[in-house]
Amino acid sequence: MFWGVVTGLIAAALAYFGNPKNMAICIACFVRDIAGSMKFHQAAVVQYFRPEIVGFVFGAFIISLVTNEFRSTAGSSPMIRFFLGMAMMIGALVFLGCPTRMVLRMASGEISSYIGLIGFVGGVVTGIYFLKKGYSLGRSQITKKASGMILPVVFGLLMVATLVVPQVFAFSESGPGSFHAPWLISLAGGLAIGMIAQRIRMCFAGGVRDALLIKNFDLLSILVGIFAAMAVYNIVMNDFQIRMFGPVAHAQHLWNILGLYVVGFASILLGGCPLRQLILTGQGSSDSAVTTLGMLMGAAVAHNFGFASAPAAAATADAAAVAGGPGTPGMIAVIVCIGFLFAVGIYGTKKEA
Repeated sequence: MFWGVVTGLIAAALAYFGNPKNMAICIACFVRDIAGSMKFHQAAVVQYFRPEIVGFVFGAFIISLVTNEFRSTAGSSPMIRFFLGMAMMIGALVFLGCPTRMVLRMASGEISSYIGLIGFVGGVVTGIYFLKKGYSLGRSQITKKASGMILPVVFGLLMVATLVVPQVFAFSESGPGSFHAPWLISLAGGLAIGMIAQRIRMCFAGGVRDALLIKNFDLLSILVGIFAAMAVYNIVMNDFQIRMFGPVAHAQHLWNILGLYVVGFASILLGGCPLRQLILTGQGSSDSAVTTLGMLMGAAVAHNFGFASAPAAAATADAAAVAGGPGTPGMIAVIVCIGFLFAVGIYGTKKEA
């Protein structure tokens, strides 16, 4: 729980210095912003190259080298993992946040995030069912060290490029993408969390999985620590408020549940939540690197094809309240993703001749 509190305090510091208050360190939101910054999608309000993502990957990379835990591995159904990463991102953007942001929203008093938690736990439970049936995407093999280093190096070079030739990238002038801490603070926060997450095997889906499957609450206690630290921060900053939804969230409860159901289910099939995929990428897993690229593509697809949800808006003197949520394309995408996840689960439990 101690390291969870530390992680929560780092998230609170990033929010204090300028990151969106109820996002702070949201993996899905930040990957989406990077996709926008690289012009993979044209949603102008969510375009910013987030140094935190680079920090998560490099933090894990550095600490795994220091502790001799860096292992360059590959070969565990990479293309399936790519599309699982896409599905996980689409589900997250229908909910409007990954499990990290779900916990941060819970800590701010948002009821919609607690409703979404039902879907996340349900997705994890479904994944556990397939694990008990023997689900596996195959074993990864040791490969050349350079293979595991490619994506961390690419992320680092891209971040340098944003500083040297910023005109090549897109940057939001309004909306969530325009809120960010100074890049050096963002990078430092990301590096610290990346190192912590690598050492303690932090995983939001893994915490729920271990608690339900083997009655081990170590990973879950980390999430409780993050929640507690952010809840205290929100109370101190007068940002804690019991309400149905906050900034950049929606009130279509069924799709909050189903969006996070996809995320929880995909996380178990992949062996880790979005944060865990970044950490594994940093410590040399090319399979997780492919998943990370799938997440990046999923963010682009979600915005280019209208899968991502629209945020809700309260009533004003000039306009009625808007519930937000996904449109018909987003609803169809979620159902397709659920079907795909079940297909992967069934495929992974079959014994090959």
